[in-house]
Amino acid sequence: MTDVKSPAVRRPRPAAVTLTPSAEARVAKLMAKAPADAIGVKLSTPRRGCSGLAYSVDYVAQASPMDERIETPGGTFFIDGASVLYLVGSTMDWVEDDFTAGFTFANPNAKGACGCGESFTV
Repeated sequence: MTDVKSPAVRRPRPAAVTLTPSAEARVAKLMAKAPADAIGVKLSTPRRGCSGLAYSVDYVAQASPMDERIETPGGTFFIDGASVLYLVGSTMDWVEDDFTAGFTFANPNAKGACGCGESFTV
């Protein structure tokens, strides 16, 4: 008797970062006024600040094959391929109040942050 194994069923891989409805709405606003060559908005974690890594959100004109893509109602959101390991499981939100506005991140991989909140360490 031969043991025939059926091919493994793969479940879809969850996105590295979850965008809240507020963050998705902000991406849509950014894409509505984006430069003509922009194909989306990209999150990366460049080395910067007192703790080592910072969050950076910019327009992107060309996708890298290593980038993670998240399709949102307002446009494509990219995550830099080299940054994915630092961001897996994070939630990105857009917060606005009377004095400040900006993206915020709940990152389970961050082990610490600088006092001003501009950078983090993993």
